[in-house]
Amino acid sequence: MMNTGETENICGLKREDFQTTINGKKTDLYILKNHAGNEVAITNYGGAIVAIMVPDKNGKHANVIQGHDNIKDVINSPEPYLSRLIGRFGNRIAKGTFTLHGKEYHLFINNGVNSLHGGKSGFNEKVWDALQMNDQAVVLKYVSPYGEEGYTGEVKVTVVYTFTDDNELVIDYMATTNKKTIINLTSHGFFSLAGIADPTPTVDNIILQMNADFYVPIDETSIPTGEILKVEGTPFDFRKPKPIGQDIDADNEQIKNGSGYDHCYVLNKKEVGELSFAAKLIEPVSGRTMEVYTTEPGIQLYTGNFEDGSYKGTHGATYPRRSAVCLEAEHFPDSPNRPYFPPVVLDPDHKYTQKTIYKFGVVD
Repeated sequence: MMNTGETENICGLKREDFQTTINGKKTDLYILKNHAGNEVAITNYGGAIVAIMVPDKNGKHANVIQGHDNIKDVINSPEPYLSRLIGRFGNRIAKGTFTLHGKEYHLFINNGVNSLHGGKSGFNEKVWDALQMNDQAVVLKYVSPYGEEGYTGEVKVTVVYTFTDDNELVIDYMATTNKKTIINLTSHGFFSLAGIADPTPTVDNIILQMNADFYVPIDETSIPTGEILKVEGTPFDFRKPKPIGQDIDADNEQIKNGSGYDHCYVLNKKEVGELSFAAKLIEPVSGRTMEVYTTEPGIQLYTGNFEDGSYKGTHGATYPRRSAVCLEAEHFPDSPNRPYFPPVVLDPDHKYTQKTIYKFGVVD
């Protein structure tokens, strides 16, 4: 059940390379294998996904997610969110400030004038308690103490990764709190469907379809303006599949504000919280595809605009600018300061739940 040998997996990762102790908690590597012979590798440091081994149209396997091949590089990664879990609050909160039940809270400012992805040391830098249930599932747990990073309430979080025989990476999130608080969890997978390499190819030719008629425009600090705008007639229209690179450098204020795509899409939903189709990627050379399904109201599309290829990833791969697509299922940025956005407040008598599925395949 647990991966012990080094020759038994196709991702080439070694369990001992991910084993260390941080503040008395042990890190490890967990490899999920399905009956199709494909793999997902996860470490409990930040819940980082360090490999997704799936075949192309010719049956050739490659790792389609950016990561590192040892725990030291994961911890010291120049990209601290690289394919990791994000919390307590994914995306940005304006000026790191929000008001809840009449009290103003101040978070760590770590992204210009704003707070990003939970602050200075978010869930992406925590050692989660991990238990591999079987060959295809691992459970991660973390208790975020009261006041951590400026947030109120003690929050208990459980995340379950399951890799199905249909090549679906299913991520189930659950959280409870002992005091009213805000929460917005996500997984920040940096997907490279061509396969990571040195250098990893850009995403310009990857075809994207997004099930969204609207998106959330941002100001020059990447905070929502408060509007919800139609994608129609803009570079943000992916309702019909088109190459990501087609409009990524368009002469458009929103494109300039994001240095490319770094925007939240408002997913088309028949009802709140339904698990429904959100997006699809097609990599035309390999023929690999990835479909996204989620219960969340939004997806942040990020095209690796701030990667620079200067550091080594898994097995010597490098990650140049725009070599990854991130599709982060979440609530909208700065929601605590926008009462008309879908709510992000969690009460003690409620449970936070979210399900997101990344399904891998090949073109017919």
